[in-house]
Amino acid sequence: MPYAIDQRVDPDVAAQQITLSSLENQYFDHLIPAIEDAGTGGKGQQLLQSLAHFSIEREAEIESICSTNHQGFASASSQLLLVSEQSRALMTDIHALSQSTQTSTETLAREKKALVESRAVRQNIDEANEALRDCLEVLRLANQVYDLLGRKSHYSALRALDELQDVHLLKITKYKIAHTIRGSIPDTKKLIADAVMTDLNTWLFRIRETSQFLGEVAFYHIEQRRARHKDRAEKLMSLGNFKLNSAVESVADEDEEFDILDNEDVQVDFTPLFECMHIHDALGQREKFKVDYASTRRQQKDLLMPHSITLVDPDGSSLSELLEGIAGFAIIEKATVSKARGLRSLADVDELWDSMCQTAIALVSNALSEVTNAELLLKIKGIVALFIQTMTSYGYPVQILDTFLLTLFDKYAELLKRRFSDDFQEIVSTDDYMPMPIHKSDEYDKVVNVSWYTPEKPRQELRFPCVLPFSQMYPLCCIDIRNFLNQFYFFSDDHFQHLKVIDDTLKASLDELLCEKVCQSLVNRLSTQYLGQIVQILINLEHFEIACQELEQLLVAARSNASAGGAIVLKATEDFRNSKKTAEKRIFELVNSKIDDLIGTAEYDWLVIINATSREELLRPDEVHISDTHLRTASALETEPSSYMQTLTRYLSNIMNTVLLGLPTEIKELIYFDALSHAATMILSLPLSSDVKCINPNGVAALSQDVQYLTEFVETLNNPILRENLDELRQTVSLMQAESSDEFYDVATRNKKYGRVDAMNGPMLLEKSDSLPRLLSFEAEKPLTVHRLTHTVHIPAKTDKLTALSSRFGMKS
Repeated sequence: MPYAIDQRVDPDVAAQQITLSSLENQYFDHLIPAIEDAGTGGKGQQLLQSLAHFSIEREAEIESICSTNHQGFASASSQLLLVSEQSRALMTDIHALSQSTQTSTETLAREKKALVESRAVRQNIDEANEALRDCLEVLRLANQVYDLLGRKSHYSALRALDELQDVHLLKITKYKIAHTIRGSIPDTKKLIADAVMTDLNTWLFRIRETSQFLGEVAFYHIEQRRARHKDRAEKLMSLGNFKLNSAVESVADEDEEFDILDNEDVQVDFTPLFECMHIHDALGQREKFKVDYASTRRQQKDLLMPHSITLVDPDGSSLSELLEGIAGFAIIEKATVSKARGLRSLADVDELWDSMCQTAIALVSNALSEVTNAELLLKIKGIVALFIQTMTSYGYPVQILDTFLLTLFDKYAELLKRRFSDDFQEIVSTDDYMPMPIHKSDEYDKVVNVSWYTPEKPRQELRFPCVLPFSQMYPLCCIDIRNFLNQFYFFSDDHFQHLKVIDDTLKASLDELLCEKVCQSLVNRLSTQYLGQIVQILINLEHFEIACQELEQLLVAARSNASAGGAIVLKATEDFRNSKKTAEKRIFELVNSKIDDLIGTAEYDWLVIINATSREELLRPDEVHISDTHLRTASALETEPSSYMQTLTRYLSNIMNTVLLGLPTEIKELIYFDALSHAATMILSLPLSSDVKCINPNGVAALSQDVQYLTEFVETLNNPILRENLDELRQTVSLMQAESSDEFYDVATRNKKYGRVDAMNGPMLLEKSDSLPRLLSFEAEKPLTVHRLTHTVHIPAKTDKLTALSSRFGMKS
């Protein structure tokens, strides 16, 4: 409201202004402030006097005006009186109003003073309330930090602590509680760091406990992936050229999504790790946390590795658990690298990986000595291969493990050789060395299927029971050889990068087994005197040579692309071929030995007449002196061939039709050739013996009859080459029966009739035939000694006839 009167105006002036107001509103506008000022300043009485004085002056002015006009004055006086009465009533009201205003003003002043005081108190209260609220908020946040710690909300607790420090504590810095709380913040942060590390350690412990199961799930997933790849390769052959974890295989299998860390079997939550990282980042302790985390993981790695393992447990759980634990640990490490950037470096992870691989290899290597079974070692290799393929899928280097597979392969090859060596030795030692009898068609099919054998007759023409040429050891060895090859290549299944090593080791091992355990064992048994067994050994050697040739082709077809091309030559092939020659020679020895024994029983009456005092010194220690009445020129001529010759031909015929029946025709003919050649040589050595000084015609006739019998026997064999083998013997006997020895010395006649007679033996025999008449005439007067010759036949050195015969028969030397 505007005030028209200045508070410093004098009451007289104020009274004048009041009375001069023309409008009612202006009148009250001037009156009320004047009354308030008068009441406040204690000038109320002065204001009343001024108004009364103004009223008197107005009355006097009115009387002066009214004296000139009485009527009007009287009227005015009446009016004035009325006004005066009203004025007095008004004055009374004004006075009452002034008193009331004075009272109200005093009350208002008191109340205003109270209000001012109340406002000061209220301000103090508000300030106290605000400070209290700020302190309560600080205390609330402080308590909230501990509540969040209790609820494992460590990052929220740290954020609340930061908010408390950076915002709320600034509002109460003038209070002591702020300094107290600020001083406790480092301890609280350390408490948060310790709490989050405790949770992280709990998480790490659970991860360590889960690692083995995580690895088991990873192994199972790779096995499923293997199976899918195998199925795809069977449907599309070209996929078989690509290995597991190759780019093509990965693309083909990309539809099968699988998260090893989040699946129905296992879930790994990295939240505790992330929270711990964030908190240490916020605390400015990231590097310290990285060092502590790395140290903890190294300790866990050490706890993961046992001091020793066993490889001979029935289910192989010891090795599986070890490799599954390593796989799970490594998968967590690789996931940590990708999820928690900057926490783990690839160098640290690879260092842990190399350490675990080296420790695992050392543990397995130390336990390998207890493994004596190839199948168990193959199972061990399968576990290691699965481990390698699993870790390859997660990007880990596996070169050291691939190299370790070579150690396992060497052990595997050694166990296979040892086992099959024992098998071969047992087969060779327990064989009956008789042709193998077959009673049923299914038996025949089994033998033919497992053996490298081409039957001479179609199966439809066979009648059971029948006999196969080889003994039982041959198909048994063939079965073992096939198993040996298959089990060698079993090692390359699933995963093995060194296929050339398998090819080379297989060839060397196969050569060693066949040469030392089969071939040499058969050769060692050639010392027997039983011809049938030696013949069977020769037949077996023949089939083993064929088997080796088939094996060479099989090895070429089975070898890997990494191996060099070209033919594969087994040393065993040549060994069996050479051993065949040894067996043949042994047969020759036995047959010739028998021939020697038979020819040694020959008794030709080569009559020898000598003088006891002769200068020719032909006397023998066992000579007997008799009178001339005992002189005989020769025994009566026999009409039948000698018994030894009949036995000899019967022996040759029998062995060819029985013992040697199963031999190939060319070998039988070679034995015939050698036997007849040896027999001819031995028969020819009888008259050439140094004990025979003279030869009478009857003895020559008997010899001729035996040679003719032998010739007729050879002619029944229908082989001209064998008959030619007796040419020297027949021509020599013809020379001994010749009427004139001059024919031999005539070159033309000699080449025609005696071209095969030895140039040294011919004259010697002629000399012995001509010596008997001279001795009879020269010693007619002297005592005579008659000696019937019984002597030992010495085997002369053999000529190289077999080489020529072998070339005729088309046989390889």
